[in-house]
Amino acid sequence: MELHCEGCAGCCVDWRPLVDEAPGTEGATPDAGDRTGRRPPLDDVYGLAPLTRDEVAGFLDRRLGDVLVPRLFEPDEGDDNVRVDGVDLAAVDDTPVFVVGLRKPPKPVAPVGTEESRWLETCVFLNPLTLQCRIHDTDAYPRTCSAYPGHNLELDVKTECERVEAAGGGDRLLDDDLPEDLPAPAFGPHALGTAVFAYPDPKGLDGVVERLRVGESTADDRARFVGAAVGSGPGSLSVDRDRMAAARERAREADSWAGRAIRGWADHAGDGGDPVVLDAAAREQRVRDLEDDAGAPETPAGTRSGAGAGLRARSSHAPAHSDIGGRSPALVRARAHVREA
Repeated sequence: MELHCEGCAGCCVDWRPLVDEAPGTEGATPDAGDRTGRRPPLDDVYGLAPLTRDEVAGFLDRRLGDVLVPRLFEPDEGDDNVRVDGVDLAAVDDTPVFVVGLRKPPKPVAPVGTEESRWLETCVFLNPLTLQCRIHDTDAYPRTCSAYPGHNLELDVKTECERVEAAGGGDRLLDDDLPEDLPAPAFGPHALGTAVFAYPDPKGLDGVVERLRVGESTADDRARFVGAAVGSGPGSLSVDRDRMAAARERAREADSWAGRAIRGWADHAGDGGDPVVLDAAAREQRVRDLEDDAGAPETPAGTRSGAGAGLRARSSHAPAHSDIGGRSPALVRARAHVREA
């Protein structure tokens, strides 16, 4: 498996505002960029990468509990379900199931071979200037990210690389041979308690579910699920209440450079898909202020050259997102709320 990732970050950024429709969704699932299974997610976060229980605990150990966010699901046909906040949730034995991923604040990025920086929801660990991951080649790098797009290829599901190629973002998937050390996917019977978790107290989620659905979750909301994930037992619905409470408290109290950067980006961001009004020097300074000088790990030096043809605007005077309006209500709501979270 060989990829050309320079200048892309299509798997780290919600680049739907750059095209007429969600990329590659024709004949595919409602959220074709999703990596959390076939069930419809409750939220609208694009391309959420699920973490294992050990990875969630590892972020807590690194005092990065404020970068984590849960995802609940709508039930698929034939699924058990439980109703909370007037919403039917996918469940097992009347217990809501969820995954945990990394938060995606709005950042000024020019992904998938584009040249103009725009405000797009972006993985908390992506350097918006180099489009490189700040935790790549570290023990914190998630298994789902390191294996991507191997499981898509294994299951014959369109990859984000192919969607970028189809949109004119250059050659990205250069070799589709599966790696020999491809780990098991995050879903299936083996995943319960390891990558898919059960929340043991659905009656305590009144108000929480609605905030997660609209992208307005609080630190306490997110910490509830982080605690349940860390307290989970592999292969079962059981949750150790003591471990759950301890992990919940650690997640709630987390105050990392990354969590502060999320709040900072929300304070400065424009509407979803809008061009960034900062010039290059001001944008670089903003990244230094919010991330680098705040303690973010460095990324290798790199340039944007050779990133492929890029997405083409529909006319020489129109921005690439001009035909879809360019505004994401969910992102606007989340940006306003995250200042308080």
